[in-house]
Amino acid sequence: MNLAGMISYGTAGLGFMLLTVLLATSWNGRRTGAWLIAASAMTAVWAAVLTVEHHSGAIPVLLLYAVEILRDAAWIYALTCVGGAALPRSLSLAARVSCGVLLVLLLSAPLLAQAGVRLNPTLLLSRAGLILSLAALILLEQIYRNAGEAARGSLRYFCIGVGGLFAYDLFMYSQGELLGNIAVDSWNARGLINAFAVPLIAIAARRNPHWSLEVFVSRQVVFYTTTFMAVGVYLVLMSIGGYYVQMVGGSWGRVAQIIFLAGAAVVLASLLGSPMLRRRAQVFISKHFYRNKYDYRLEWLRFIKTLSSQDEADVPRTALRAIAQIFGSPGGLLFLREEEGRSFVPHAAWPMRLDSMAQLAAIDSSEALPRFLARTEWIIDTRELREQPVLYENLILPAWLRNHPQMRIVSPLLQLDQLVGFVVLYEPPPPFQLTYEDRDLLKTVGRHVATHIAQHEADRKLAEARQFEAYNRLTAFMMHDLKNSIAQLQLIIDNAQRHRHKPEFIDDALGTIDNTVARMTRLMEQLRGTAASERSLRVDLAELTLEAVRRCASRRPAPAVRSAGEVFVQADRERLTNVIEHILRNAQDATGEDGRVEVSLDSSNSQATLIVQDTGAGMDATFLRQRLFRPFDSTKGAKGMGIGAYQAREYVRSIGGKVEVCSSPGQGTRFAVTLPLWAETAHLDTVHDEPAGPADAHEAATT
Repeated sequence: MNLAGMISYGTAGLGFMLLTVLLATSWNGRRTGAWLIAASAMTAVWAAVLTVEHHSGAIPVLLLYAVEILRDAAWIYALTCVGGAALPRSLSLAARVSCGVLLVLLLSAPLLAQAGVRLNPTLLLSRAGLILSLAALILLEQIYRNAGEAARGSLRYFCIGVGGLFAYDLFMYSQGELLGNIAVDSWNARGLINAFAVPLIAIAARRNPHWSLEVFVSRQVVFYTTTFMAVGVYLVLMSIGGYYVQMVGGSWGRVAQIIFLAGAAVVLASLLGSPMLRRRAQVFISKHFYRNKYDYRLEWLRFIKTLSSQDEADVPRTALRAIAQIFGSPGGLLFLREEEGRSFVPHAAWPMRLDSMAQLAAIDSSEALPRFLARTEWIIDTRELREQPVLYENLILPAWLRNHPQMRIVSPLLQLDQLVGFVVLYEPPPPFQLTYEDRDLLKTVGRHVATHIAQHEADRKLAEARQFEAYNRLTAFMMHDLKNSIAQLQLIIDNAQRHRHKPEFIDDALGTIDNTVARMTRLMEQLRGTAASERSLRVDLAELTLEAVRRCASRRPAPAVRSAGEVFVQADRERLTNVIEHILRNAQDATGEDGRVEVSLDSSNSQATLIVQDTGAGMDATFLRQRLFRPFDSTKGAKGMGIGAYQAREYVRSIGGKVEVCSSPGQGTRFAVTLPLWAETAHLDTVHDEPAGPADAHEAATT
């Protein structure tokens, strides 16, 4: 058993097996990709056969010869597909014919042996390897020579990887021809040499999408794999150094070796913990292994996660942090345009606080920097501006920005091509150079941040508008209630001159004043949040209906009532009476004095139904659908508030009922108010029996 050979070829077999799986899962159907997959798979099989041979030594020489020829032939066919029309046709044909001839010679070896012609297997393997290695290297040279300047960059790693395989074979077989035998060490090292080609071929496949191999290896995998390999090489070198120290150290050799290895461990820990070394490694990997500088999927996911995080309530500061972390910037500033648009003021700083930066001041919109950003939409590199001001039209920056060279980048925030602000980022850790990718990424995230901040500002204004709407709504309900109370008092004043000496008038006046005072007191208590709710009281709907009819009896046509006896519901007595009164007065307003307003009350199926029907002008379907219950929309001109119907419906809904209206022009109107009976609503007491606060004040207003 040859342990060194097993490890060497086992490593190669594992590497090419992984490469085969990676290429196969990325294949999109083209012939070039298929041959590369076949070559990689054949190399994995070749390495596996040689691993077994080094373990047991039981593999026949002809089988070894066969896998060698097939492995070389697979790569030669792959090279002719990669080169395509760029290769001389005669060269491609000669390389393929060579593979065929050598394979036929292999198959005919047993027949030649029977005929008395014996071939030296080692010599045959060596010369076949020389021929195919030389053919493969010539093909690679032609492929690279005939490729354009743009294509050579993407072919470089492929030529190095595959060329390394055959260059080593050419060296090994040449050595075998000179010495008459292949050196064992050269043969054992061959597997590891092949394994080194795996990452190079994978990178080449990724950089050549026309091969129909969409290979993706994450930057994290490459970074940690590279780190692992670098650490391994470092440890091997330190072990060799420690062995050398022990050998030359004499009696102190063991102590010197321990000290040397301990120091090496400290150095390794320092290097692994160095942010600068980590960043340099990431830049190196991005520059040499990937077409793009950034892994945009990961960067965008991290950007969105930071932008939507709830770590800080300050949205502009969070947005600034999301931009800065993309470039590894240690900090930044965010300026936003005032609502008036006259200047740009500092809104956020990260990780520092704005109050710690006293030198900052608002920048007038007419100054050079905002005008330049709004006109050009450029990303400003302050270092480049200082070195080549002509590139930026000799732009003069604000004094605080000129005096801080560590502030490196100025990026505009654009919304609908309007400048709404800009970001100033501190210089990221070296090595850093502002490239076109950085500029494109800054423009993209800048527009996203501008929209995000604008959305946040719109949400804030909408919340304020809703607060004002609620306040105005409450005020309107109060005015509506005050209007009704004033109308009652005004009626007393108007009739006082004629009826002041009548006891009946005095009694009615005192009753009206008492009712008005009670209603106003109730309204004040509810506005203060001190009134106890009466929604859970058991009231007789028939009695409330008669009370509302009595209040409206002075107007024509007087309502006619038909009641089914006592009907108990759960409601606020005064507010439900006002709802019925409002419906009755609207019916009277819409009906001439010769018309009819009829009121009926029935109960069935655990519900009470109050119907008010008139023979008035009626309403069309459009008015019913769009205007009847719309607040602040009145057909009475300056005399009406336009909230009575809306208020009545909302209160009925709040106690579990509903309002239905049927009407047509010239045919009158039918209002139906349906309420659940008391017995069915008693279990809701715990839900509705709560103190009325300011939020309920709009329900307290009565008609």
